Amino acid sequence: MPSFEGNIEKMDTVGVAPVQYYLQLQDDKVAMHELIGSEIQILFTGRINCINCGKLTKKAFGQGFCFKCFSESPENSDCILRPEVCEGHLGKGRDAQWEYHHHVKPHYIYLAESGGVKVGVTRDTQIPTRWIDQGAWQAIILAKVPYRKLAGMIEVELKKTLSDKTNWQQMLKDVRMDADLIAEKKKAAAQLPEELRGYVLEEDEVVRIEYPLISTPSVINSTNLDKSPTVQGKLHGIKGQYLIFENGNVMNLRSMSGYYVTLKY
Repeated sequence: MPSFEGNIEKMDTVGVAPVQYYLQLQDDKVAMHELIGSEIQILFTGRINCINCGKLTKKAFGQGFCFKCFSESPENSDCILRPEVCEGHLGKGRDAQWEYHHHVKPHYIYLAESGGVKVGVTRDTQIPTRWIDQGAWQAIILAKVPYRKLAGMIEVELKKTLSDKTNWQQMLKDVRMDADLIAEKKKAAAQLPEELRGYVLEEDEVVRIEYPLISTPSVINSTNLDKSPTVQGKLHGIKGQYLIFENGNVMNLRSMSGYYVTLKY
């Protein structure tokens, strides 16, 4: 039985039809999509390392950080969740250099369907990764701006009528509205004030994403390594950053970032 161990990191993805998933465990990169249909076992050793500084921590905060890094690192600034408050373009932030490198760069505002139509913001380098991480099955770019705060300003306007959250249970059940994203984009663009409408892109390419799935669960039982140090079962699919098992158990692997585990199959 092959065995790999290391600290969990967010799975890397390749392609969209279907998505290929890779889990890095120390020096090994495990092709998780190739394990669909196989019995797998994930054993948590009890050790957690901060994904930022690497130090041992009794509890992970904000998807894998120790409390100090969660409180002080730029990766956990307010503008990560609220881009409209970003001050990177002003040379400000927890780490001005980090802000410049990550937030004073082109950002996209998009519409995606993942258990409902939502609006979101991401850097240009994170497309289509961001959509895949949210389990979207279709997405369209609405606008492109030169820095993060402007993206947040557009998102704030669109949140008056659209959600910015993914309904993860509906997403995992593959509930689809089959929304016309081109029509939704036109409606969203018309909603923007004139000073922001100029950032809307004319291209209307709808990207459709397929996930490696045998089946989707009708009833969802969320589990994690804090509840159960050993998670095992036949892997029936991967969507977003969730592992989906035959018995309806699902585990958000990204929420376990920093946990040191042994993976067997």
